[in-house]
Amino acid sequence: MSRKRDASTILPVMLLVGLGLLWIIPLAWTILAAFVPTTALLNGSPLDWVRSVTFQAFNEAWHVAPFARYYINTIVFVFGLLILQLVAISLAGFALARIKVIGMGFVFFLFLTQLMVPGSVLLLPNYQTVARLGWLDSYQAMMAPYFASAFGTFLMRQAFKQVPKELEEAARMDGANTLQILWHVFIPVTRSSLVAFSIVSITYHWNEFLWPLLVTSTVRSRPLTVGLSLLTQMSETGAQWDQLAAGTLIVAAPMLILVMALQKQFTQSFLSSGIK
Repeated sequence: MSRKRDASTILPVMLLVGLGLLWIIPLAWTILAAFVPTTALLNGSPLDWVRSVTFQAFNEAWHVAPFARYYINTIVFVFGLLILQLVAISLAGFALARIKVIGMGFVFFLFLTQLMVPGSVLLLPNYQTVARLGWLDSYQAMMAPYFASAFGTFLMRQAFKQVPKELEEAARMDGANTLQILWHVFIPVTRSSLVAFSIVSITYHWNEFLWPLLVTSTVRSRPLTVGLSLLTQMSETGAQWDQLAAGTLIVAAPMLILVMALQKQFTQSFLSSGIK
């Protein structure tokens, strides 16, 4: 019986380890390509790789493309949008969860239908709207389609519905208005859901590519992902794979560091909010 139990626990662990190693192969190859010149990587032995390690590709990539500006654009886009989303989903989630108005159920149904519509279907109407507003090649153009998050609104509605009604009634008896109740009662209790949504929003929009590619055309607003794609067009001989690998690490490094540094907090936030 003990051998069967050992096998039943070891096999899943071995499977997960195998999947983890399979997942990490592209990342490991990107790291090698960034630190080892392409000729040595393709034609040399592992010993030659160790001897050929250099930071030259990072230096070249940083100067070929204006990554400093791309970083500023991405930070403004991602965290500016996050602030707007947190305000919007908190207010909308509170209204849908606690305010009793005729037709509120239908409004919530409309929010849910947005989750079922693929984002690619809305590219053309979103682009036309942004163009009519004169927002092309700007931060607000990149943010506009994501101001109101259906997923975030749904998440906060479910979180707010779990808050005991007695807390709200006690706050009203103390003279608090609706916004004060939201800020001092509901937000502290549902902080884990806000953190979980923030993680999802930051990682998703940091890696966003297609929509920023459509609405940006100059360095002043392009994010990192669009700037990285332009590295393939900046050489007369085609893509320089060592520079491209170095640029990929430059773009991905903040998210990798963030995940490694806050892994425990990430897990606790997702478990507390009910996201799986």
